[in-house]
Amino acid sequence: MARVLITEELAQTGIELLRSKGHDVQISLGLSPDDLLAEIADADALIVRSATEVDKRLLDEANQLQVIGRAGVGLDNVDIATATSRGILVCNAPESNVVSAAEHSVALLLALARNVAQAHSALTEGRWERSFWTGVELLNKTVGIVGLGRVGRLVAQRLKGFDVRILAFDPFVSSESARAVNAEMVELNDLLGQSDFVTVHLPRTPETVGLFDSERFTKFKPGARLINAARGGVVIEDDLLKALESGQLGGAALDVFDAEPKQHSPLFAREDVVVTPHLGASTNEAQDRAGVTIAEQVALALDGDFVPFAVNIAAEEASDALRPYLGIAERLGAFFTGLVPELPDEIEIKVTGEIGGYDTKIVALAVLRGILNKHSDGPVTFVNAFEHAEHLGVRIREFRSRDSGEFRNLIEVRSGDHAVAGTLVRSGNEPRIVMIDDHSVEVPLSSHILVIRNDDRPGMIGIVGTLLGRAEVNISFMGLGRDGAGDHALMALASDQPIAEDILETLKSEFGIQSASLIELG
Repeated sequence: MARVLITEELAQTGIELLRSKGHDVQISLGLSPDDLLAEIADADALIVRSATEVDKRLLDEANQLQVIGRAGVGLDNVDIATATSRGILVCNAPESNVVSAAEHSVALLLALARNVAQAHSALTEGRWERSFWTGVELLNKTVGIVGLGRVGRLVAQRLKGFDVRILAFDPFVSSESARAVNAEMVELNDLLGQSDFVTVHLPRTPETVGLFDSERFTKFKPGARLINAARGGVVIEDDLLKALESGQLGGAALDVFDAEPKQHSPLFAREDVVVTPHLGASTNEAQDRAGVTIAEQVALALDGDFVPFAVNIAAEEASDALRPYLGIAERLGAFFTGLVPELPDEIEIKVTGEIGGYDTKIVALAVLRGILNKHSDGPVTFVNAFEHAEHLGVRIREFRSRDSGEFRNLIEVRSGDHAVAGTLVRSGNEPRIVMIDDHSVEVPLSSHILVIRNDDRPGMIGIVGTLLGRAEVNISFMGLGRDGAGDHALMALASDQPIAEDILETLKSEFGIQSASLIELG
């Protein structure tokens, strides 16, 4: 049972999901930084939103933390670099609020075009100012979308019905992809110079912070209106104020700010500005979706499974075809450590068959977890496995191919004279070793496996069976393999219980037995 610490509001459905998995869920809202330091010491998982600062000071006290989950999109409040260096997985819920954020952006755009907030305030204060708050139509206007990611694309789709021309800027998106949402890809300054409305959908990164400054505002079409419901800090608010005062911009709508919560700003007093207190993700549907999504991701991480929305692992994907093989990959890695006397300088990981047609880096990470856990002081995870290998001086060579010979799929781990290969049998439910040190031998990947190398002559099976029988060791499965010359053979036996060291020594002393090793997989 893992201890999950939740420091901010989370949908009850997400909390119940974690509890249904058997985890101890502690909800501690409004903790001071010092109180959080005390609480984090024995937490296996931490779930936050945007208010909790997960910095190096906090991570220094997180002695057993395995995963940090952000119930939302942005990760500005999480020190991802420090978490990664310590093997702590960081994940978020990137798709939980995209619809809500896109709809709120469109709502702000429309409110800005038609002076909705200003007219509402005037009327509630007793002023009927119908002619004063005349707005503009969207028909035949140009809307520039800066950042054509998940939210930007949804905004483009929703604006299509307004008969607007849509321009887009995103250096990571192709022109073909933009055309799919009725947008024309252009350079940023070209977009600003032609757009009547500019809506921002960028993450907060070192490259985007301060992107919209005084110089950038001079590139805008005179009288254009700016909407930012993405991240604070992308727009320099003092420079925005000057652009509004000079008339270079005709209005702005903001949902995010450089510092939050923000309760006072010269922008708030302006009649050409619409503001909301970071409401982009604030819908019932988005909150429920974020809670369930992050709970699912954290549960996967605690189970040692691949986490689709992890932001700091070396593998970008784990297809549905690969995921069933991650467990056997890790166990093959653990088995391999029992074959080699010392950690080798180079390890080959080969993935062949149908799964060889995918990006198999996640399989290599799983194998490394099994190999390196025995040789590392700290936990080896999908986050830091390659880093651990580099630190230990181990070079990893990866190979993949669609051709796996007689097997539909095969994972092989090799270094020097030692190798093991395995696959899933019986409709993909049972992990099985099919090769050990180039001997074709079949045995289930059970908790206790005895590997014996012996002379290839009659009576050897009887000797082993008799000795184990006397010791009351039950053999659940035996696999046999020969080398090419027929001089040596290999036995792999799965037992129901551990085999004592004195029994191993007795086996080794028998004539014809060259070696005997017990590999414990737990």
